[in-house]
Amino acid sequence: MEHWNSTLGSGFMLMGILKDSESPELLCALITILYTLALISNGLLLLVITVDARLHVPMYLLLGQLSLMDLLFTSVVTPKALADFLRSENTISFGGCALQMFLALTLGGAEDLLLAFMAYDRYVAICHPLNYMVLMSTRVCWLMVATSWTLASLSAFVYTMYTMHYPFCKARTIRHLLCEIPPLLKLACADTSSYELMVYVMGVTFLIPPLAAILASYTLILCTVLRMPSNEGRQKALVTCSSHLTVVGMFYGAATFMYVLPSSLHSTKQDNIISVFYTIVTPALNPLIYSLRNKEVMGALRRVMGKYMLRTQPTF
Repeated sequence: MEHWNSTLGSGFMLMGILKDSESPELLCALITILYTLALISNGLLLLVITVDARLHVPMYLLLGQLSLMDLLFTSVVTPKALADFLRSENTISFGGCALQMFLALTLGGAEDLLLAFMAYDRYVAICHPLNYMVLMSTRVCWLMVATSWTLASLSAFVYTMYTMHYPFCKARTIRHLLCEIPPLLKLACADTSSYELMVYVMGVTFLIPPLAAILASYTLILCTVLRMPSNEGRQKALVTCSSHLTVVGMFYGAATFMYVLPSSLHSTKQDNIISVFYTIVTPALNPLIYSLRNKEVMGALRRVMGKYMLRTQPTF
């Protein structure tokens, strides 16, 4: 099979789930609704956290970063997928594919680390409340955010550069929603077994330690919560933690499937479904999971909306 290089004229064909679906129009409408929901819900959560001074605490600062990551993650993938389907044009340039991969890996990696830091925040708040403002100061909180973005972007840069250096074959159709490492390696005209092993090892290294930290944090939190004398305090802690664990389960389940399971266990259809789940469904659900059961967020939303209504109310 002939090779092709990464000249400006080269590109790929992204043939994702919309092309393989039996009802592409219905699926397109559903994805559009979910993307709109993700934009509105994450945008509102970011607005409320930014505007309401009562939410200027570490827990909500980290939650705001999670919303920002979700908003950017889904926007890296969804608009192009919808535009390609509506225009019946599925091409993506070599540079565009590399950029999309870099951004997706950066945002996914940053969210991976941020969820671990959010678990640590809840652990300190519930298990060591008297030391909370010392252990989770504003400086520490921003350091966590910077660490998440920096480590994720460095890792994504290395992955992207190494993946895109391979020679690819003329059959350049990517049967996936976006440019990611597993489907791209299938097009490489070279032995990628060593690199696939490295991706597997690094995937385990990047996913398992944060997940272990999360599980350890919530084990300690559960032990503390069960000893709480106040039923109201116990219920509030459980509601907050259950929301976080739901998000953790969705994120790590999808990430483990894509980057930890051996390639022999993958199929194109499964990979496409999982990719839709973590790029479109999860960003739409995360802010709802965190906000609908959180009285502080809902109260802040009502205050912000109330102020907006008062400002727009006509005066006579």
